[in-house]
Amino acid sequence: MMMMPTRRLLLLRGGRWAWARALGRREDSGAAEGRPVDLSYNLLDGRNTDTPLVFLHGLLGSKSNFYSIAKGLVQRTGRTVVTVDSRNHGDSGHSPVMTYEAMSCDLQNLLDKLELPKCILIGHSMGGKTAMTMALHWPGMVEKLVVVDISPNRSVSRRVFPDYFAAMKAVTVDADWPRSTARNRAEQQLQPFIEDAHTRWFILSNLVERNGRYVWRVNIEAVTNNMEHLMGFPEFNTPFTAPTIFLGGANSPYISPKDYPEIKRLFPNSIIQHVPEAGHWVHAEKPHDFINAICAFLETS
Repeated sequence: MMMMPTRRLLLLRGGRWAWARALGRREDSGAAEGRPVDLSYNLLDGRNTDTPLVFLHGLLGSKSNFYSIAKGLVQRTGRTVVTVDSRNHGDSGHSPVMTYEAMSCDLQNLLDKLELPKCILIGHSMGGKTAMTMALHWPGMVEKLVVVDISPNRSVSRRVFPDYFAAMKAVTVDADWPRSTARNRAEQQLQPFIEDAHTRWFILSNLVERNGRYVWRVNIEAVTNNMEHLMGFPEFNTPFTAPTIFLGGANSPYISPKDYPEIKRLFPNSIIQHVPEAGHWVHAEKPHDFINAICAFLETS
């Protein structure tokens, strides 16, 4: 009989958030269209009852991308922080469906299971589009919104991802190699196709050992088949009116003046800021500036 993983529920007890354990199940593969995928997550418990922060990573990322940021924000704000793996990423279940509507339903399902009536959503890139979709679909569940280096318009870099996926599929590593050797050999094989060392390191975070062999934990097939959805954004007519910040990298093209009209149409109570000398991975390149910007935004009404 297969053991089911435990899940922790957030309850308000004695004037602060407390976590209770409950049995849960994670879909390992093949979630049908229209059925939420159970998401893997990490919890850092805060010392106060302020609205928790929920982090959503970008394409090919995982909840571990925000671990140090989450720790810093718990220390600075006292809030509970939840970092989440999206479907087809990290330790979350796989599904052939990968639209922003489906991913926002996954998140809504997770927040319900955690008994979180409200959260402050912080999403980077693909996670930012999921966060925007969540806020526009379920505005009552989102107290504030932080969108990191992405806009509600069509994204600009679809052309690079097929090269990444092809390079990942071509990697071969021996199951008998230790993890460090496997990563080094995989990086050598990626290097001719992916010149940027930071991008290679980011992709290699997905190389894991499972069942006696090395595999990519990201569902490359599902991501490849859904790139049209992932580069786009759903149509909405009703705006999200709660406080919102679009936090871009000054050296990144993902939030530019041409995006401002659509940002203001869908998020009229928003501000747009750029972190100096930061590229697309704002939180990784300028972590202190990133944390400072979020803390300043949390203090606004």
